[in-house]
Amino acid sequence: MVTTKAVGDGGEARALAHLQAHGLALVQRNYRVAAGPSARGGEIDLVMRDRDGTLVFVEVRSRKTAGFGGAAATVGTAKQRSLVFAAHCYLRGQATPPACRFDVVAIEGDQVVWLQAAFDAG
Repeated sequence: MVTTKAVGDGGEARALAHLQAHGLALVQRNYRVAAGPSARGGEIDLVMRDRDGTLVFVEVRSRKTAGFGGAAATVGTAKQRSLVFAAHCYLRGQATPPACRFDVVAIEGDQVVWLQAAFDAG
């Protein structure tokens, strides 16, 4: 039986290969922020660096089909807030944070869709 984690790991590997083929470099995989007393935790699937130096926080979503809005539609407001929180934690302590963006890689069956600047931190 294939587990949800195995599907997710496979999706992340496919997304990573796709982004690297387009010139992005891996900085970190599965960055996690533990939940605290006043904040929820968060996780960023992939932290990448684009050719222009932009730091890219990537959420990877995998689905068998595009039904129910598809994989990208599952990155709702709550998930976006969690990603923004994790990104702020990631950048904390950097004297001059680099330009950043939030991308989504949606995998539906055999199709990989890369949505650059899918949402912003606002």
